Amino acid sequence: MGVREGAMENPEDSGRWPEGRGPLWLHPDDDLAPNRPGEALHGELAARPAGRLRRVRDRLLLRSAGTDALRAALEAEERAGERLGLLAGAGWRVLHSVPLPGEAAVSHLAIGPAGVLCLRSVGHHGARLAVGEDEVVIDGRRAEPYVRHCRRDARRAAHALGRGCGFPVAVRPVLVCVAAAAVDLTAGPRDVEVLRDGDLDGLAARGGVLKPDTVEAVYGVARARRTWRWA
Repeated sequence: MGVREGAMENPEDSGRWPEGRGPLWLHPDDDLAPNRPGEALHGELAARPAGRLRRVRDRLLLRSAGTDALRAALEAEERAGERLGLLAGAGWRVLHSVPLPGEAAVSHLAIGPAGVLCLRSVGHHGARLAVGEDEVVIDGRRAEPYVRHCRRDARRAAHALGRGCGFPVAVRPVLVCVAAAAVDLTAGPRDVEVLRDGDLDGLAARGGVLKPDTVEAVYGVARARRTWRWA
């Protein structure tokens, strides 16, 4: 399982880790494993002014709606992340807020017996969601390109992981609808799985795709920040 001594030779040059198992040791700044659910969103919110100053500035800049949307997104990622954390006993490894080039991020990456899942969690508390081929319509009014983004993130993850591991890594896109009142899948996509946050526990019963040593190999590559430079 280990990487041979001295084998880590400039993985930055090719994007591939020796033996496809990631580095033996990662600097804390390069290790994504400690990331909290919503880590990137925590940073965005922290950069915004707080208290009365924040309210005044938000009012002047019409940013309060954007701040509220960030908080809702953070709550969704935290709630989904909490559920995913329960899968550890079933042989799953989970990463949160995986950074992609261009200031994008994968909400959650789950690697386990059922394969590699790229999950995008979205939160619209009490809303009725209609999931289509590329978009999600919220309460019959506003459409968001969540499905298209979920599909795109999975493709980028498959490219980065396959390059880092040195073998093809299939990544399945999953859209997680958090705290929705209803989710209509009548016109839903066939290539993107749609789950509610309460369904995430059911992943523990899935299997038959990856063996434990492959799970650890992919996870070792995925947790290295440098892997995602080629996403």
